[in-house]
Amino acid sequence: TTSEVVQGWGDPDHEAALLEGDLAESGMTMLIVSHDGVPFAYAQHYDVRTWPQPHLQDLPPGTRAIDCFIGEPGMLGKGHGSAVLRQLARQLIEEGAPMVVIDPDPENHRARRAYARAGFRERGIAEAGEGPAMVMVFGP
Repeated sequence: TTSEVVQGWGDPDHEAALLEGDLAESGMTMLIVSHDGVPFAYAQHYDVRTWPQPHLQDLPPGTRAIDCFIGEPGMLGKGHGSAVLRQLARQLIEEGAPMVVIDPDPENHRARRAYARAGFRERGIAEAGEGPAMVMVFGP
């Protein structure tokens, strides 16, 4: 696990337990991302109304939120994360989502740059409950 994952997601054991609990949630789509057959990242997406978050409630119904990380240090800084997010966001739009949102910590400049390269636009900083988040949207 990279230090970026720990910084962005928190204690690995705690987060693993939360992810395990989400396996039973029908509204959560969980993905392991591979390159040349080697898993290197995790992504999940869900309808913003399924897990209400005040900073996302003004988005159109059906908007999908994405959470993600790259867990293999050797895959960082090579454009893989941006490519995966762009592909996933386009797929979600094609499947009917009016918009896709991601909300990194405003201080996580590496993630914000990667999300911008993927096509997400910064909408502004909002209070997300655990602290501030930079709301970034993909779509109209």
